[in-house]
Amino acid sequence: MNIAIRYYTKGGNTEKLAKAISEAMGVEAKDVSEPLTEDVDVLFLGSSVYAAGVSSDIKEFIKNINVNVGQVVNFSTAALIESTYGQVKKLVEEKGLTMANDEFHCRGSFHMLHRNRPNKNDLEDVKVFAKKIVE
Repeated sequence: MNIAIRYYTKGGNTEKLAKAISEAMGVEAKDVSEPLTEDVDVLFLGSSVYAAGVSSDIKEFIKNINVNVGQVVNFSTAALIESTYGQVKKLVEEKGLTMANDEFHCRGSFHMLHRNRPNKNDLEDVKVFAKKIVE
């Protein structure tokens, strides 16, 4: 099974999740500035919420996907909003790709909110989540 992991992060929260997924899958996690260069069965795509929306970097990455992707699996962090799933799903489906129904989301630290998140438990949970996706 071909697996890719891409993410965008400003504060490092989503990158922590991406690295945990990387460890669980044995696949390098890369920033969305690195496009997909081959077909993948599963694309773990990590984002977070900035000013109530996903970053333009995520939007550009999705827009520029030029390979076959079996399914896109969302993982995200946010201090206030529950998840980026709905926003990312809309972009993925507009591109003609399939979005997985399952996602992983946890709180991310932002200034004084949710300090030390994602924490050790979050990182273990995202590993379990990723393994279940590829089973």
